[in-house]
Amino acid sequence: MSQTACASPRWLAPDLLHPAPTARELDWLNEPGSLTRRLTELGAGRFAVEPLVEGWQILRDDECAALGVAPGSEGWVREVYLHGAGQAWVFARSVAARSALEAQPFALDSLGSTSLGHLLFRDPAFTRQPIEVCRYPAVLLPPAVRADGLWGRRSLFCQGALGVLVAEVFLPALWQADAAARN
Repeated sequence: MSQTACASPRWLAPDLLHPAPTARELDWLNEPGSLTRRLTELGAGRFAVEPLVEGWQILRDDECAALGVAPGSEGWVREVYLHGAGQAWVFARSVAARSALEAQPFALDSLGSTSLGHLLFRDPAFTRQPIEVCRYPAVLLPPAVRADGLWGRRSLFCQGALGVLVAEVFLPALWQADAAARN
């Protein structure tokens, strides 16, 4: 059994977390609008997307369940860093089931350094499901940012039969930048 097989995130509604995140953490975790917009504002316009991984993969069981597909289903996986002010502030993992993409094409494979969130929030055909949060398993993070106890959130964006699951993990540099901006 691989490390990732036994490190499934335990996603919950924000009000079910114990211990609860701080008010500042909850403010970011519950952000109802575009995280891209909020990061751009915090970074005074300095925002960038750094693609890490893009391609067809077997989806994790928690992702399959959220997308309503059978365990072991294949999907398009996109992992990126969202940079603000020249630092990696967020690790994001977006997935969509192959079966849904074949039935209703969406250009996940051609985003490059374009923010997926920017596209999802500009397209009124997508509806956002409730946000879920967790302490994201360190083993599922890229080695350069691997740490225990980082807060993550995810939500499912739906357009007809197509579901795009977007998970975002808040990195320590974001909390430092947010604290500096509040002072």
